[in-house]
Amino acid sequence: MLKLAIVGSGPSGFYVAEALLKSGSVEVNMLERLPVPYGLVRYGVAPDHPKLKLPALAFARTAALPGFRFIGGVTVGRDMSVGELREAYHGIVFCGGAETDRELGVPGEGLPGSHAATEFVGWYNGHPDYLERRFDLTQECVVIIGHGNVAADVCRILAKPVDDLRQTDIAEHALDALAESRVREIHLVGRRGPAQVKFTDKELRELGEISQASVSVEPGCLDLNPASVAEVNDPREQAAGWNMQLLREFAARSSADARRRIFLRFLESPRELYGTDHLEGVVLEKNILDGPPFGQTARGTGRLLRLDCGLLFRSVGYMGVAIPGVPFDARRGIIPNAQGRVLHDGQALAGIYCAGWIKRGPSGIIGTNRADAIETAAHLLSDFTSRDDLPAKPGASALLPLLASRGLRCTDFQDWLKVDAAEIARGAAVGKPREKFVRIKDVFDSISDQAAA
Repeated sequence: MLKLAIVGSGPSGFYVAEALLKSGSVEVNMLERLPVPYGLVRYGVAPDHPKLKLPALAFARTAALPGFRFIGGVTVGRDMSVGELREAYHGIVFCGGAETDRELGVPGEGLPGSHAATEFVGWYNGHPDYLERRFDLTQECVVIIGHGNVAADVCRILAKPVDDLRQTDIAEHALDALAESRVREIHLVGRRGPAQVKFTDKELRELGEISQASVSVEPGCLDLNPASVAEVNDPREQAAGWNMQLLREFAARSSADARRRIFLRFLESPRELYGTDHLEGVVLEKNILDGPPFGQTARGTGRLLRLDCGLLFRSVGYMGVAIPGVPFDARRGIIPNAQGRVLHDGQALAGIYCAGWIKRGPSGIIGTNRADAIETAAHLLSDFTSRDDLPAKPGASALLPLLASRGLRCTDFQDWLKVDAAEIARGAAVGKPREKFVRIKDVFDSISDQAAA
């Protein structure tokens, strides 16, 4: 029996598990540092986008397949080494995603009031790591650096009337804080032009549908250079054309009587964050675009402007985090690999694989991970089915006693089902789809309470 470990329980981890389990005689143990599964689907999807959480239903079906075991509450590289994991399993697939933000790399970035977008996303989604974060929502002006979907999510949560969020699964502490928000202006800043924004047209359209809010675009900002016109008119790039149409609609709208205003800004890059004890604003440099269609880069012009603000979020890309004992490309923020086979000095490491954002970088949407995961699973199975000298491995029968001996309290999928039911019940009591447990202790208390009932 081929015994495999998957490290990470987000979309890529479950897609890999599904592909492996459907292949035949395989046991899959999925390890997760938190006591509950689903990663990005649980903690990264905006609360007002419930349809994007539906993949969790498919993941639960994968968890019900013969040969699957979930082991929550264990951090590989801290609670146990990769070497110990290799002793217990024939193969390991790392699916840890991109867990940290890229920095702007400008002076003043560390000022209070300057944050990574993922901190805010984790905070309002009830991620235990971000429970104690504080965001100064008394500030009237907020700047978000980035023109992608995460930046749009942050903007939307800040701009929406709090009553529009009350029937989502947003964390209660976030709802309470947003109810007291004094934010009135939100500036979404991108270094390139309107033809290069990374929003999906759905995310961009939603900004214009927020009640009591307006979206402002200066018409002159939508004048495109020839290379950008070619990008928008390319039939392979329909999204760019749809986005330009939406931006032109925004530019033609009136912003009268809006309670909150969203400003879409193009061809600007942050050069400095200024303030004394707290963020007071950002220095932006105006850019121009150089290069051929689909190869344009933003080049600074030397023209600077100051934008006063008391709160700033950066959303300029994400990076994976190194795991002790696993090769890591610190510049790219990924595990070096060839189609999912992990490489060390250019050579594939036997039995070590990766999938998802830690494999290819933070690109695509949740469903994009399926094809990526299938590729990795296919190479893994090919490597092992071609061998006739497969040694016996103990799998969970060795791993679980090892973790217990180190005082770890691990969860299984039945524990998660109890937590899931309890969260749904908590939510129903206040008119929400669920009310998450945001402290790890509360997760374990819920499991214990139901076991004692």
